[in-house]
Amino acid sequence: MTKIMYLFTLFLISTSVIAQSPSADTAKLYFISPANGDTVTNPVTVRFGLSNMGVAPAGVNMENTGHHHLLINTDLPALDKPVPNDASHRHFGKGQTETRLELAPGKHTLQLLLGDFVHIPHKPPVKSEQITITVK
Repeated sequence: MTKIMYLFTLFLISTSVIAQSPSADTAKLYFISPANGDTVTNPVTVRFGLSNMGVAPAGVNMENTGHHHLLINTDLPALDKPVPNDASHRHFGKGQTETRLELAPGKHTLQLLLGDFVHIPHKPPVKSEQITITVK
């Protein structure tokens, strides 16, 4: 069902012009846990932090809100298009603020990116610093 909603959203965007949603000037997206440099074990609990903006589910068009996307072992996607939906770009369109991941042993990078009601990053983008963790 999530894949269908994502494809429908892409269709709507491709057939219309949607401006990027503005972000709050003081918005900050960050990891509550883990911290940069942490060594962790599976399952990895990742907690998202956001200040000066709110969290709302995908599809809810409300000023100064968005939903989380977790980028795993990848760079930022295009910031003027919907965030891809694949294993490296995890969507939390129900408004979730944490998740548990199973990651292969070794080093991994994580970064958060806030998306608006149609998964497009805000302008300017609300993103965390990229962190590196090691999974035992």
